[in-house]
Amino acid sequence: MSSQSVKRKLRMGVVLSSGGVRGVYAHSGFMRALQQLGIHYDAITGCSAGAIVGGVLASGTTLDNWEAGLQQMKPGDFWSPDSMVKFLVSHLLRKGRGYLGLSTTDTALRFTQTNVSATTFEECVIPFSSLAINLGTREKTVFNEGELAPRIVASASIPVLYEPIEIDGDYYCDGALIDFAPTDAICCKHHLDVVIVHHVAQSDKVDGDIDKLKQRPWSLLEIINRLLFRQRPWYLDGQPLTIQRCPCECGAIIIAVEPQLPELVWPSTKGCDQVQVSALEQAIEQLQPHSQSIVTGDLKKLQALVNTDLERYDGVRKGCMMT
Repeated sequence: MSSQSVKRKLRMGVVLSSGGVRGVYAHSGFMRALQQLGIHYDAITGCSAGAIVGGVLASGTTLDNWEAGLQQMKPGDFWSPDSMVKFLVSHLLRKGRGYLGLSTTDTALRFTQTNVSATTFEECVIPFSSLAINLGTREKTVFNEGELAPRIVASASIPVLYEPIEIDGDYYCDGALIDFAPTDAICCKHHLDVVIVHHVAQSDKVDGDIDKLKQRPWSLLEIINRLLFRQRPWYLDGQPLTIQRCPCECGAIIIAVEPQLPELVWPSTKGCDQVQVSALEQAIEQLQPHSQSIVTGDLKKLQALVNTDLERYDGVRKGCMMT
């Protein structure tokens, strides 16, 4: 088969993982890298931090405007913890009844509503979906219709730190509890040839010394992170760039980028510029050798790079959840 016969405009998807405050800045740098490389995409999905960045850009907000807003963002724009008095009353007098999180999602919701340019998923200029977990059914939920901002915030409502958010009578919280980066939300649904995953969730390679953990800020959050990130996702192999085929029946090529980034201490934004620039630079470094194949639609060349180690798919369910 000639190379000319396999070249066409590839249908591209972008998946943005969870990652906390650091993830918001890292994903923004990554999306700038895609723009600079001339890589266009037909659908976006995200979890937690990835839902915020993906949702804002899919809604029609330009990357320039989003980055300008990020430069002004302060912890108070997304985090409003209860006063010590309210916390003590809730736990000492009420024994914690009805206390679901250290902060409401009101501030985060206002921040999201300010930055999105669409009210509903249906109004987005690029098809978008966000991942959350339904606390009632304990099931993975992929939102792709209805009011946009609350469903973005639901995906990013970290347990303990935030109250879960109520949507249509059900309560939802951070999708990272069940899936770091929902590739299955878009690959079959949008008939994609290639899905690029930007994975910036905390690494499972953390110091196991609990005494050291106790000395770090937000030790409770560190414990939650260790429980969440005890296993690495199937699409990673420990390298900065992994290319393989989706384990579901769609056969899409999955390109996963996992940068090494500076840490940010919750909820501080100090050092955010360094994270954003580092993510941009590493994404360009990893994707540039393959960007021409992506842009020109050289699917045959991309397929030749696929890691065919099927053992990686052990335990991964066949077939996309969202078709």
